[in-house]
Amino acid sequence: MNENRVAIISIIVEDRSSASQINALLSEYAGYIIGRMGVPYKAKNISVMCVIADAPTEILNTLTGKIGQLKGVSAKTLMSKI
Repeated sequence: MNENRVAIISIIVEDRSSASQINALLSEYAGYIIGRMGVPYKAKNISVMCVIADAPTEILNTLTGKIGQLKGVSAKTLMSKI
């Protein structure tokens, strides 16, 4: 059985044209998302996002992978041990 884990998905957006695709993916997985925060860093012309989710490992990996494949976007996940 694949139990849920609490995780933080960290996202750095260097190409703002990918923003709508990120939002579409987050909407698709909204049932797993606890909260999210995005901060534009104008000095570097990037945005930094943090998404907190409670989902099975497979879902977390899939979402992170899909986000990370977008143009100008990097994504990494840190998962709880429980």
